[in-house]
Amino acid sequence: MADRSSWAEVRERRMAEPGAKQAYDAARLAYELGRTVRQLREARGWSQTELAKAASMTQSAVARFEGGGTVPSLPVLKRLASALDADLVVQVTPRAGVA
Repeated sequence: MADRSSWAEVRERRMAEPGAKQAYDAARLAYELGRTVRQLREARGWSQTELAKAASMTQSAVARFEGGGTVPSLPVLKRLASALDADLVVQVTPRAGVA
């Protein structure tokens, strides 16, 4: 019987592959953006359909976004923020130790 790798070993091998870190970072960003919009929507007591209507989108597009399946363009993020009466803040800041 072949030895099985632990999840940590599989993850370590995968993260060493070219482009893996960038893909992981993109997935994390998509998840975090979607989670934030979902939290704001739920705080208003809105369904995905209600948010979609307010943002001129489809319910399925809102669902994909909230699930972390897609990262919308900046204009779409602006529409979502406006529909949720929230500010969209996009900034690029230097990392610590970078002059």
